[in-house]
Amino acid sequence: MAEKRLDEATNTETVGHEWDGIEELNTPLPRWWLWTFYATIVFAVGYVIAYPAWPMISQGTEGVLGWTSRGELAREMDAARKQRSEVVAALARTPIERLDPESPLMRAAISGGAAAFRVNCVQCHGAGAAGSKGYPNLNDDDWLWGGDIKAIEYTLVHGIRQPDGEETRFSQMPAFGRDGILSGAEISDVTSFVRSLSGLEPTSAASQRGSALFEANCAVCHGSDGTGLREFGAPNLADAIWLYGSSRDDVTATITNSRYGMMPAWGERLDPVTVKMLAAYVHSLGGGEDFIEIAEDPEVEVDEAP
Repeated sequence: MAEKRLDEATNTETVGHEWDGIEELNTPLPRWWLWTFYATIVFAVGYVIAYPAWPMISQGTEGVLGWTSRGELAREMDAARKQRSEVVAALARTPIERLDPESPLMRAAISGGAAAFRVNCVQCHGAGAAGSKGYPNLNDDDWLWGGDIKAIEYTLVHGIRQPDGEETRFSQMPAFGRDGILSGAEISDVTSFVRSLSGLEPTSAASQRGSALFEANCAVCHGSDGTGLREFGAPNLADAIWLYGSSRDDVTATITNSRYGMMPAWGERLDPVTVKMLAAYVHSLGGGEDFIEIAEDPEVEVDEAP
């Protein structure tokens, strides 16, 4: 080992090594740095003792304080449940049609429904509930089975065209082309008439022929004027809202093969309060129809605030 010596320029002892004429000074670390380093060691030892730290074969060390991130989450979730319990209880005992649209309870229901919608409904109806082809826009005022808050709740609870649901919303349009009820030419005429109802096509000889076919085959559900009948879930064909598209190809495809859209019966998947909150949220989006006035029932308790 080379001899240690004092560096002439700094008067600091060298470490005794030399590399191509370059020597390293044995400069001591600053005292504040050393004390900080020792403090981190003490802290690390204390942390390992107090908190979960070392992974073992089946589980990690628990620490003398007994703290766990799962336990912390459980406490936070419990606190959140307690905070919501009053609102949930009030919603549970208040019929949805009795909710005051301006009450804090309704605002709480709408807020809860928005969260439930993001989890359960956006996959089909979209984040803004504007829907897409085959999935209804919940912001407009076109409703197959009714848009008051009670009707919306019923639709959510029982779903649409659920095979095992006795109370599900159900309608079935014949496949006029696939089942051979109408010929291709007749379907073309009905398409012209249906599109003329909303001004997409001018009145023509084809639409006039289609009018007679419509009256014979379609008016029983859609009405003679094509404005639809909610008791059958038949859509309004005379407005500008089209669930499956308004082009000739789209309308022809619908008449030829029919449509069979389905929605889950959320009453079988979600608790009644969550369904009620979803109904409140959907009703609040802008297309919800006015509340139906009902007679006061002294046996029903109504909450005005959470």
